[in-house]
Amino acid sequence: MGLTARVLAIDAGNSKTDVAIVTADGEVLSTVRGGGFRPPAVGLDTAMDTLAATVTRALTRAGLTSVDHVSACLANADFPVEEEQLAAALRARGWGATATVRNDTFAILRAGVTEPRGVAVVCGAGINCVGMRPDGRTARFPALGRVSGDWGGGWGLSEEAMWHASRAEDGRGPATALAATLPAHFGLPSVYALVEALHLGHVAQSRRHELTPVLFATAADGDPVARTIVDRQAEEVVSMAVVALTRLNLLDEPTAVLLGGGVLAARHPQLNNGITALLADRAPKAVPQVVAASPVLGAALLGLDSVGSGQGAQERLRAHFGG
Repeated sequence: MGLTARVLAIDAGNSKTDVAIVTADGEVLSTVRGGGFRPPAVGLDTAMDTLAATVTRALTRAGLTSVDHVSACLANADFPVEEEQLAAALRARGWGATATVRNDTFAILRAGVTEPRGVAVVCGAGINCVGMRPDGRTARFPALGRVSGDWGGGWGLSEEAMWHASRAEDGRGPATALAATLPAHFGLPSVYALVEALHLGHVAQSRRHELTPVLFATAADGDPVARTIVDRQAEEVVSMAVVALTRLNLLDEPTAVLLGGGVLAARHPQLNNGITALLADRAPKAVPQVVAASPVLGAALLGLDSVGSGQGAQERLRAHFGG
């Protein structure tokens, strides 16, 4: 497409959307943040309308009405057929001559590597893993929760912590400090009171994610049950990463394993050290690193890959986003 090409980069998660307009030489023309992208909850048309409001602001700020290519990394794009459907929906909006859609985990991966090669594991509300090679081969998981074999992420950790705390308090399970620390976070006297408050809506279910940092703090204080939960999360992260490395024939090559999302980016020592130790044993050539850069950088870099930009453009773009 040449250096005059312009790319619309979209990183759309469940809670927020970041959009950037960039040129093929790596100049950032505009950036905008908007609301979340949740087609399963609100329907595709409504989700696209919400996305359109954010994209229109970004295009207007850049002095454009459309671009050459749209590079979108979207939450809830868990199967190739969903990526194709969402790409068609993007093309129908007329924002770009071409459009590519990937799961939003690919944005984390591309943000952390200098070429489209490596594996990324993301632990936010849930857990997901993807891998890619420059020749276009990818590895991925459905990442739909327990129904697709997944466990972990902030939601799974808080649920597991509550399960153990409930059983400790009523005698069905071993004692754990979680029975005190979890309800105390909400100013409640017992796990029973917390379960009741969640059930009756006195504490919003959406606030359950607040229990994940409490779990890690309790583990750091030495509670055996809490530490077991954190160790299990490390095991899940490494299991996904090793499978992705194996599928892409990267297990025996030095390969970046990017760790992203709120749970992993928080750099909890037990979790991240556990991941490093397990990878050293099962994938000795893997190079784990936490990705702190904004995921929209990854979406934009994937866009630059599509329009044939060189290393200089990538470096200019990374410098803008601090990545």
